[in-house]
Amino acid sequence: MEAADEFMKYRSPLVSRYASKEMAYNFSDRKKFTTWRKLWIYLAKAEKALGLPITDVQIVEMESHEKDIDFAMAAEEERKLRHDVMAHVHTFAHCCPAAAPIIHLGATSCYVGDNTDLIMLRDGFDILLPKLARVIDRLANFAEKYANLPTLGFTHYQPAQLTTVGKRACLWLQDLAMDMRNLQRARDDLRFRGVKGTTGTQASFLQLFQGEHDKVEDLDRMVTEMAGFKKAYLVTGQTYSRKVDVDCVSSLASMGASVHKICTDIRLLANLKEIEEPFEKDQIGSSAMPYKRNPMRAERCCSLARHLVALLSDPLQTASVQWLERTLDDSANRRISLPESFLTADIILSTLQNITEGLVVYPKVIERHIRHELPFMATENIIMAMVKAGGNRQDCHEKIRVLSQEAAAVVKQEGGDNDLLARVQKDPYFAPILGHLDSVLDPKTFIGRAPQQVTRFLSEEVRPLLEPFKAKMDVKIELEL
Repeated sequence: MEAADEFMKYRSPLVSRYASKEMAYNFSDRKKFTTWRKLWIYLAKAEKALGLPITDVQIVEMESHEKDIDFAMAAEEERKLRHDVMAHVHTFAHCCPAAAPIIHLGATSCYVGDNTDLIMLRDGFDILLPKLARVIDRLANFAEKYANLPTLGFTHYQPAQLTTVGKRACLWLQDLAMDMRNLQRARDDLRFRGVKGTTGTQASFLQLFQGEHDKVEDLDRMVTEMAGFKKAYLVTGQTYSRKVDVDCVSSLASMGASVHKICTDIRLLANLKEIEEPFEKDQIGSSAMPYKRNPMRAERCCSLARHLVALLSDPLQTASVQWLERTLDDSANRRISLPESFLTADIILSTLQNITEGLVVYPKVIERHIRHELPFMATENIIMAMVKAGGNRQDCHEKIRVLSQEAAAVVKQEGGDNDLLARVQKDPYFAPILGHLDSVLDPKTFIGRAPQQVTRFLSEEVRPLLEPFKAKMDVKIELEL
């Protein structure tokens, strides 16, 4: 096909525009069908070892043709047979004439189909987990660097008590740490479907081994180990339970919700000009407004995270309608929903790593916002200082209430700056505390134990999570788009 013809048909942006090469390959036809052939080889080797009349010549022939797949022939066979597995059995048999009689011996289509899916899910998690670890590492460094920098906290997106920039990043980290544990658990809980036959009873293999149950169990165990799994599901229908897919995609969708929250926060802070995502020298923020620095990376994460969250409904519904030992209405849906879940998760983690490696903080803007709001937040401190100086709490409270309302009117009705502090300084009533008013209004006295919480959280909960991924921590992300 000519290169220009590629632009005459739909191409998924998940692959053509965003996804990493390793994740795109993980769900590729090349990976899928070479894995099928590996599984046929594992099955033949195990059957031979357990006494079936399979020769070394047949095994060697299959191994020598593991990767040279004639995709055109397979496509033609599938057009004739209307069966993808049998099309590839015929294609493999064509280049392995000696092994042809024993390829797929005793197996059902789900032997290659489901077991390959489980391998792809496992390998997909193995791609995602180091990427998530790197995001957590970059954010942990950011939190540590800004653990002591006071900033306005917000509840209801209204100014609330102060926190620190690092403490806020720890809120993001806590969610991602939960995601790390969820992904690791989902990955570690995966088992192999193994060698189970058409309805999961292993009847065909029991027949092959003339009623020897131990050999059927050995066959299941040997093939499972060859595929790199510690365990196989003890019971299956024709397929492994589709709740396994729910478990996997659920962990990814939950991570999507975390990323959406983080990137929404970054977008809100970008509007306040307190924090910006990386912005490259020649990058254009708007075609019409040259001054703009739009948070396009964070917006991309939010956009794709919504898709990832929405994908969870597919495996949930699929699992709910698998009649008895299985129906085929899972197949077309899973061809789309499973790869897209991992591809989308891959993209948002790569993009978020790029963001967290280049987050820019503007302390002077943050300080200005604090100055604007702090006088209102400091009223309780002012009252307490006056009481310590011998004042009456109720009298002081009323004085502060009146001055606060006057200052609020200047801010809201006149668009002026918050002048509560100036009003306090002019009022003779507050003369006893004017000498140490600056210390009463020091932002660092309003952040509580935020810095200490950051230090403890990073050392006790975050850094230990990253230990298994130390060797993969130095990879940097450069976004092509």
